[in-house]
Amino acid sequence: MRALIIEDDRKIAQFVARGLAEQDFGIEQCDTGEKALELLSRESFDVAILDLMLPDIDGLIVLKKLRAERPNPPVLVLSAKRSVDNRVECLAAGADDYMTKPFAFAELLARIQALLRRSSKEKGPSTIVIGDLTLDLRRFRALRGDVAIDLQPREFALLEYLMRHVNQAVYKKHILEHVWGYQFDPQTNVVDVLMWRLRNKVDRGFEKQMLKTIKGVGYVLTNS
Repeated sequence: MRALIIEDDRKIAQFVARGLAEQDFGIEQCDTGEKALELLSRESFDVAILDLMLPDIDGLIVLKKLRAERPNPPVLVLSAKRSVDNRVECLAAGADDYMTKPFAFAELLARIQALLRRSSKEKGPSTIVIGDLTLDLRRFRALRGDVAIDLQPREFALLEYLMRHVNQAVYKKHILEHVWGYQFDPQTNVVDVLMWRLRNKVDRGFEKQMLKTIKGVGYVLTNS
């Protein structure tokens, strides 16, 4: 899961980023409306956390511009404004939820998770099936035949990404961007380690090996 945090208060931004990173979200941060709109136009996010009081463009304008172009991602507004009118205005402009500052991270996380569940239902089928491999996006469960696969959040995100690109070579760079949400040193082996863990869970004990390495390129999940 990737989250975009649009917040010019550094302490709040770092607080939210740290908490979401601990929940295995990939994080992208920006502190201006213009940068937010640029990122949203060229990158895919599962949720956006938007502050209304930005230094250049009002957050409400950012929200309206985003919704004029696309229905996704879900947007949770964070604001010190507590009036009913402010909430109604944001929700009418396309916000999916509204929280006032200060806030407890546990509540923020619960609201984000609720938005993600709702979003996954609206996007279409809740399961991806490739051969005997099934991924249940709503319940965050995986099955190989009738055998349950216990996946950690990043393993789940990687498997979903590979299944959505079945029989296609996936570059390590794209895995880093999708699963972690930011750039690592190109020499890092975090993708290899995660892929090794995932292969042990998905392919071990099965005659057909679905996860394969493409030397010098990346990986592929194959149904052939």
